[in-house]
Amino acid sequence: MKHMEVVGVRVEMPSNQPIVLLKETDGERYLPIWIGAVEATAIALAQQGVMPARPLTHDLFRDVLEALDAELTTVNITSLSDGIFYAELVFSNGVEVSARPSDSIALALRTGAPIYAHEDVVEEAGVPIPDEQEDEVEKFREFLDQISPEDFGRTT
Repeated sequence: MKHMEVVGVRVEMPSNQPIVLLKETDGERYLPIWIGAVEATAIALAQQGVMPARPLTHDLFRDVLEALDAELTTVNITSLSDGIFYAELVFSNGVEVSARPSDSIALALRTGAPIYAHEDVVEEAGVPIPDEQEDEVEKFREFLDQISPEDFGRTT
């Protein structure tokens, strides 16, 4: 199993499909996982440390675990089949529950549980980006964050 960190949520254009991007902590491969808009929002809010006025589903799940004196020990991205990723939640009592990776990641961010991906999954779907290219990608992202459609207007 490869230890993964959440880089963030991006939107793939032109389909407008959200992607959560994971990166192996001891390597240069990234794992893009296409997710739903609701889960993308939940992941982004957790990464930004935003606490909603009322608990979202993943916040509720975290609170229920705490109330039951249970702990999410790990999230494992276990397989990839026909373009669909599969994950398991592993709890402190040894119970493992099948879950979507998007929900699993949102819950891991709220509980501090580590995220792992099976080597086969990273081998099949991982995208290597060397560190020097990563700097260029980050610069490009910063550029995109700072421009607006008006910046491309014509003057005649």
